[in-house]
Amino acid sequence: MPTGPRPFFHRFSPRTVGLAAAGVTVLIWTSFILIARASADPARAPTLTPFDIAFCRIVGAALILLPWGAWLVRRDRAQGRHDASWLGVSPLPMHITVRTGFFGGLLYATLVYSGFAHAPALHASVLLPGSLPLWTALLAWWLLGERITSARLAGLALIVLGDALVGGASLLRAFDGGTVWQGDLLFMAGAMSWASYSVLARHHALDAVRATIAITTFAALTYLPGYTLLASLGLVQSKLLQAPWRDLLWQAAFQGWGSVVISGITFTQMIRYFGPVRSTMITALVPGLSALGAVWLLGEPMQWNLAFGLLAVTGGILFGVLAAVPRQAVLKVAS
Repeated sequence: MPTGPRPFFHRFSPRTVGLAAAGVTVLIWTSFILIARASADPARAPTLTPFDIAFCRIVGAALILLPWGAWLVRRDRAQGRHDASWLGVSPLPMHITVRTGFFGGLLYATLVYSGFAHAPALHASVLLPGSLPLWTALLAWWLLGERITSARLAGLALIVLGDALVGGASLLRAFDGGTVWQGDLLFMAGAMSWASYSVLARHHALDAVRATIAITTFAALTYLPGYTLLASLGLVQSKLLQAPWRDLLWQAAFQGWGSVVISGITFTQMIRYFGPVRSTMITALVPGLSALGAVWLLGEPMQWNLAFGLLAVTGGILFGVLAAVPRQAVLKVAS
């Protein structure tokens, strides 16, 4: 006879949980691209700098996740586990917290928000989610020994073509004095940073909640005091003290609670059920949806190279999904 209620996620099948996590991740990632560009675009007279937005992101997430992490650590220690935490806040060991936190919590945010200050959302739509499967496949092959099939290789080639159509065109115009190419490089570097986190999460078989708490812990303990000190000394430009409170609260809520807490957990859930490579393939809708949003909501022009790059990247991601072996076990029950 049952002795108590079943855990929430265990009430549903692994497939249901995985697909729900994928849907939420796609929605938040699409909104993230549009809102981040609207917040950092110099033409819109932003009230916050890219590093200010990263600050709000980390603060918003830390308000929820650090107390949660401290509670998990106390519970683990009450159960006799004393070596699987860091500083009484992160529920993961120090070496895992530092590595995943550097790539998934600190480096990703600073790179991507800086990119939105230089390049439009249409470029991010192609280069950010578009290059993610490429970096993830290469890192999974290198670190995890996952085989890249010839069919998947063809899909990755399409992604490279799409990235080249977008990023290559901006690089050719670099000598004209524009800075779009800098944003494109920052987007690709950000995608590589997040791919590194996703592969590390799979390698260590990390729990979704604990991994998200760990990367936020590292970012909060390093970025927040460091950026506060640099801003107070005037070494970096900051508008935190001049920005309206509603802007600070909005960025903390969406960037911190939505993009980190909710999206971080759902993305890591996808990794647990589908694996790092296939998880990034599931995000095939993000480039198209965010590109449409950039045209309709932000008024960005859809140039021919962007259109063909978007088609190539989306086609490459979809090709990777279709190339998956049908009978391969892609869903794993959470341990």
